[in-house]
Amino acid sequence: MSGLAVALAVAAGLAGAVQAAVMGELGGRVGVFPALAFSGVVAVVIGLALLLIAKQSFRGLADVARQPVRLWTGGALSVLIILAIMVASPRIGLAATIGIIIAFNLSVAALIDRFGWFGFDQIAITWTRALCLVFLGAGAALSLYKS
Repeated sequence: MSGLAVALAVAAGLAGAVQAAVMGELGGRVGVFPALAFSGVVAVVIGLALLLIAKQSFRGLADVARQPVRLWTGGALSVLIILAIMVASPRIGLAATIGIIIAFNLSVAALIDRFGWFGFDQIAITWTRALCLVFLGAGAALSLYKS
């Protein structure tokens, strides 16, 4: 299963940059909020189709609705991420936008691992992980310079 997990993570990494580019362009053409809303509609349609294919029913939605509301924040955070890439990428560039997002993703993920938040196993922040975060943050900062 770890091979599939790595393949999906690689695919998501590739898709993330393309998503930022096309959403930035779509937002520029039709406006940020119409593009954001349409993106949500597309995600709902595909998500429901995948649920129907995988489970042959929509019953899993009721299971989700019974979970604590704090666990629903993933959907709201998706809206924030898409909004940010639509607004930021045309203004500061795609590489800077993605670099900043990745730097903060990895930094927060390291804290989640370190403290075991959200039920994750605790994983120490070693000197190699800390150095990675420093280099990633420096790279994200440098990507803001266009000259």
